[in-house]
Amino acid sequence: MTTIARTPAQIGNALRRVRKDKGLTQKDVSERTNLRIATISSLENGDAGTQIRTILAVMMVLQLEFRVAERGSDQPSLEDIF
Repeated sequence: MTTIARTPAQIGNALRRVRKDKGLTQKDVSERTNLRIATISSLENGDAGTQIRTILAVMMVLQLEFRVAERGSDQPSLEDIF
């Protein structure tokens, strides 16, 4: 699965979707990352102040990777995907 996310809200929505697809609760992710449930919730709600290390910790639990790529006209936007 590939999702393009360009805003904090899109990142949060994508992580929430993957978490739910994997059958995990915010509490499960919290326990596996040693982050508070409120922090997981804030990330999933698109808080622009979320630290990158927090995002990466959650992505590790969800078995996701972070990629940096140039925007291309041939790449669909998140809005086009959904």
